[in-house]
Amino acid sequence: MTALLLRRSASLFLTLLAVSGLIFLVMQVLPGDPAAIMLGTSASPETLAALRHELGLDQPMLVRYLAWIGGLATGDLGTSTTYGVPVSGLIGERLAVTLPLALMAIGLSIAIALPLGVLSAARRNGPADYIAGFISQLFIAVPGFWVGLLLALVFAVKLGVMPSGGFPGWQAGFWPALQALVLPAIALALPQAGVLTRVTRSSVAEVLGEDFVRTARAKGLPKRAALWRHAVRNALVPVVTILGLQFTFLIAGAVLVENVFNLPGLGRLAYQALTQRDLVVMQDVVMLFAGLVILMNFLVDMSYLLLDPRLREARR
Repeated sequence: MTALLLRRSASLFLTLLAVSGLIFLVMQVLPGDPAAIMLGTSASPETLAALRHELGLDQPMLVRYLAWIGGLATGDLGTSTTYGVPVSGLIGERLAVTLPLALMAIGLSIAIALPLGVLSAARRNGPADYIAGFISQLFIAVPGFWVGLLLALVFAVKLGVMPSGGFPGWQAGFWPALQALVLPAIALALPQAGVLTRVTRSSVAEVLGEDFVRTARAKGLPKRAALWRHAVRNALVPVVTILGLQFTFLIAGAVLVENVFNLPGLGRLAYQALTQRDLVVMQDVVMLFAGLVILMNFLVDMSYLLLDPRLREARR
């Protein structure tokens, strides 16, 4: 296990390095000059050249890349050309919104999908299976931003029991901040719960047909115990895979829902940086998203070895 962990860690590092190079290269070929955008069209060539020198844009690409990588390694993410503040502070503030939002959404998704998927698999071709299938297809078909608008209309405008948008900050108190994230979390969770329900149903149904489950039932093990102790436990590998993908999607892909509810999250920061051609913020946020995806894939891969001992033997 130690040797395997070291090999996977080395692969993780090399992947991050390769992705950082690709992100930096893509950012350099994007149209538009950050210095010209900051100063406007009326700036003189001398002023423009001075600002480009101050931002380091006149240096060779390799020098700028190495400086950026060195800053990432030391925690210095640079200074935003739009806001004039350290990018690390910007990302920290936005991550304090997006990370709890993603965790709430993934928790709701699991709470809805696992019981629904297991029930659907245990009652295959019965009324419960068809109802669960209809609910999951409905969740998948409805866009998250539309669900967010509907939730805001019903619970904020009509009933007035939840805030319609904005984020007061955690310094305003735990409950007011949590309230501001409830409706966006539901809007993000429902489509993911639909996908997770279908995967759970398929995986559990497949395991229920295996010989070891039938043998356990033949030996007198109750149906409920055979379902949860043997079938569900051995069906978790594909479910964990989808959960890992969903978590990274919720971190990086919540820009529409964040805009619907006016949340100052990472997705909105990335969108604003793109429109304002803030190269420093764009690079750092995209690298953070890519790093989270790679790290989550690494953790999912490691979780396989804990869930299924046969995979540990196969990797040796």
